[in-house]
Amino acid sequence: MHMADALLTPAVAGVMYAASAGAAGTSIVKLKKEAKDLTAPASVKLPTMAIMSAMVFAGQMINYTIPGTGSSGHLCGGMLLSAILGPWAGFLSMIVILAIQCLFFADGGLMALGANIWNMAFYGCFVGYFLIWRPIMNSRLFGAGRGASRGKILLAAILGCMLTLQLGAFSVVLETSLSGITELPFSAFLALMQPIHLAIGLIEGVVTAAVLVFVHEMRPELLSGVQEEAAKSRGSVKTTLGILAVTALVIGGGCSLLASSNPDGLEWSLFGNAEEGWSDNMGLDEEDYGVSSSVADAAASVQDKTAFLPDYAFAGDSENPAGTSVSGIVGCAIVAAAAGLIAALTGFLKKKKA
Repeated sequence: MHMADALLTPAVAGVMYAASAGAAGTSIVKLKKEAKDLTAPASVKLPTMAIMSAMVFAGQMINYTIPGTGSSGHLCGGMLLSAILGPWAGFLSMIVILAIQCLFFADGGLMALGANIWNMAFYGCFVGYFLIWRPIMNSRLFGAGRGASRGKILLAAILGCMLTLQLGAFSVVLETSLSGITELPFSAFLALMQPIHLAIGLIEGVVTAAVLVFVHEMRPELLSGVQEEAAKSRGSVKTTLGILAVTALVIGGGCSLLASSNPDGLEWSLFGNAEEGWSDNMGLDEEDYGVSSSVADAAASVQDKTAFLPDYAFAGDSENPAGTSVSGIVGCAIVAAAAGLIAALTGFLKKKKA
């Protein structure tokens, strides 16, 4: 769902930057207030934020085929991060992921970064957490007491991912409409974007649930917003985070080579997949579509200079599969380091004073 700059006018892009910046500022303030009440030591919080951010980065590299469509989808990650880190840290982690993807891998437009943060991070981290995750976890569904259970995690993850991806997809359609891109009629574009992202959200929900169930079985206290009742741990924090870290590296460095070559939901809606025998959908020309502006040109120029692994490949040698593996490993490392730094700067890791 990473939008390109051509899908937005500078005015709409500016509004979305302001909205995302406002949410980021609020997250920093809230996180600093929460830091005063944290009892978990920095030795737990820092690696958790770093590793989970790296895992989402790696997960976004894996496009999975949506059967019968000629399209694919990938993990968005807002629900997963907020369920473990909480909404405020989860949102800031998503900003780190999306900014690094944009600047170093040319994934999504730089002018459109504010919109991409809003569409892919805001709904999952805030709507998904406050309206879906926390209420379900602390309900008595499935005959369970307050606290997490496999059934509640599965329900919350699937409902949350499907709902928040629907909201994100709708925002993409609304933003392009407000940008006045006449070749994307609102109703036609909406009719393509919503169903395909419903399917993408369903698969993401299952994947998210699998990770959260693992965390709950190993170290239930790592889940955010959950009132556990005599929950038992099956492994140490070090072991749990170690498994997640290795999984992120394996996904980014190895499994990314097996990602579907089909266009993702947004690209599929815009350009179709006629080369593989599927429909043209909106039928836009991938080389010439949308709007152009001096702001977008300047943003593209910056990206050209900062993206040392464009499109997750070696510059000038995009066919070399090693470029994808290197991108996955390097990207995980950069995201983990940046997320850890953000955590430290916001005071998230401050120990509770005696």
